[in-house]
Amino acid sequence: MTGKMPVVLCWHMHQPEYRDPRDGVFQQPWTYLHAIKDYADMAAHLERWPEARAVVNFVPILLEQLQDYVEQIEGFQETGDPATLRDPLLVSLVHPELIQGAERLRVTRALRRANRERLVERFPPFKRLEETAATILETEHASEYLSDGLLADLSTWYHLAWSGETVRQSDELIESLLEWEGGFTVDQRRSLLLRIGEVIKGLFGRYQHLAETGQVELSMTPYAHPIIPLLLDLGAGTESEPSAPQPQAEAYPDGEARVRWHIEHGQEVFRRYFGIDPAGCWPSEGAISDATLRLLDEYGFDWAASGQEVLRNSLNHGRQALHCQHRVFSREDQSLRLFFRDDGLSDRIGFNYQNWHADDAVDDLCNHLMSIAESCEHLGVDAPMVSIILDGENAWEYYPDNGFWLLDGLYKTLSDHPRLEMTTFSSYLEREPEAVPLNSLVAGSWVYGNLATWIGEPAKNRAWDLLVEARKVYLAVERECDWDKATLARNSQQLAVCEGSDWFWWFGDDNPADAIRDFDRLFRLQLTRLYELIERPVPEALAEPLSEPLDDNAEVAAGGVMRRGRAES
Repeated sequence: MTGKMPVVLCWHMHQPEYRDPRDGVFQQPWTYLHAIKDYADMAAHLERWPEARAVVNFVPILLEQLQDYVEQIEGFQETGDPATLRDPLLVSLVHPELIQGAERLRVTRALRRANRERLVERFPPFKRLEETAATILETEHASEYLSDGLLADLSTWYHLAWSGETVRQSDELIESLLEWEGGFTVDQRRSLLLRIGEVIKGLFGRYQHLAETGQVELSMTPYAHPIIPLLLDLGAGTESEPSAPQPQAEAYPDGEARVRWHIEHGQEVFRRYFGIDPAGCWPSEGAISDATLRLLDEYGFDWAASGQEVLRNSLNHGRQALHCQHRVFSREDQSLRLFFRDDGLSDRIGFNYQNWHADDAVDDLCNHLMSIAESCEHLGVDAPMVSIILDGENAWEYYPDNGFWLLDGLYKTLSDHPRLEMTTFSSYLEREPEAVPLNSLVAGSWVYGNLATWIGEPAKNRAWDLLVEARKVYLAVERECDWDKATLARNSQQLAVCEGSDWFWWFGDDNPADAIRDFDRLFRLQLTRLYELIERPVPEALAEPLSEPLDDNAEVAAGGVMRRGRAES
C-alpha cells in the first residue's frame, strides 16, 4: 500500500416520530435535546478542524421534527402565546404554572431523565434540585408540593445540562445562566428558550455549509426508518437465524410499494432541507438484503453500508475466502457499492472509551488503524479503507463533557496523520477502487449481523401481526374509497410512522422498563390513529400493552439506546 489509508467516520442521526398524531404534542423530548447537545456539538467539532472529513447521515423524519421545534419557538417569540409550544418540557421552562395535576408529575419525572454522573452530578445546583424533586415525588400528594418555582428552576437546569459542550463554551447567555444557583427570572428562562430555537434552526445551514465545503458528505435513511428487508420479505430474518420464531403473518402486504414510498419521500424531504440529492444511503439500522440492494441501486444511490457481521455471514454462505475485509464490495449487475463498518473500532468509540483519558483513546484507535494498514500492506491489498459507523447522538451522554475531548483529539490527530486520511464514502469512490464482488448476501443488520432486534421474539412478532393486519385493512379501504391526493398523502404518512423500526427495537426484556412502556404506548397510539384516519374500528388488542417489562430496575447498557455490532465474548 502506498500513501495514506482512507478512514471514514460516519455518524448516524436518528430519532423516531414522537408527536401525538392527533394534536402534534411531543410525547418525548429527545429530538430537540439531542439537537442542542449532540447535533450542535458534532457540527462544531468539524467547523473547528477544517481538514477533518466525515459522513453525517440524517433520517428525514428527524429533519421534519427539528423544523417543527423551530416553528414552535418562533411562534412563541412572535406571539408570547404558550399554546404555540407543543412540548410539555418547553412549556415547563417558560410557563411552569400551566403544568398541573398528573401532567406536573410526568414532567417532573421527565426532567430527571439524564445521565446522573455526566449531566446531573456535574452541576451541583441541578443535583440538589433533582434530589429535592425525587424526594417530593415519593410523597402521597407530590403534585401539591411541586411549586412553580421548583419546576422552573429544575427545567432551566435540565436544559442547561443538556446543552452541548461547544454551546456552553461559546454562548454568553448559557455561560451567565450557569453561574446562577436558582431563582431564574421569566426573562432569563424565555431567553434560554429562544436560544434553544436559534441553535436548532442553525443546524440546517451549518451542515449544508459543511457539505458545500466538502468537509461533510450528507447521506440519508429511508423516510421513517423502516427495516426494509422485513417489509420486502417478512421471513428475511431466517436467513441468519433459521430457527427464530416468526409472526403468524407470512408477508407484509405490498411491501415493495411501501419501501419505494419511504425512499422517494425521504429523498424529497432531504432535498427540501439540504438542497441536494444524497449519493449514499445508510439503510435503517444497516439492514440489507438482496432485494433491498436492488431497490437502492435502482434509485441511483452510489453506496450503502451495513455491519461487519453481515459481511462475515455473507462470505461464509458464499464459501468466499477473503484475507482483508476492509474493502469496498459489490453485488452482481449493480453499480451500487457496499461498505461494512469495522464493528470493533465502532464499538470502541460507542462503548469502550467512555472512561478512558481522551489522549489514550485516540492513541488506541490510531494504533488499531495503523495495524490494519500494515496488515493490508503485508497482504498486498490494493486500496484498503476502514469504515467507522455509529450513532452520532447517544454515545456522548456517557462521556465527560459530551465527548468533547475525544472528538477534538480524534479530529485533530486524524486530520493531520502521516499514514491515515479522513475521507468520505463518495470521495473514496471517486478514486474508482476495484470492488470485491460478493458471491452471496445474507440478510442482516449492523446489530450482530441479524434482524433479531426487530423480529423473532413474542412481543416483536405480535407487533408485526398487528401492523400486517392494519396494512390489509388499509389496502382494502384504499381500493374501496379511492382517496383523493390529500387523503392519500395523510394516510400514507401515518402508515409510514407505524412502519418505523423503533417500536420493534424497544419491545423485549433487554430494555429499560420505562422505555418499553413508552414505546409500547407510542406504537399502539400511532396504529390506533391509522385506523381512525381510514375510518375503521380500532382492534381491541391495541388497548392492551404488547410488552411488559419483567424488572422495573433492570440495568441496561447505554440505557438501551445503543447496541454493540457483535456480541461480547
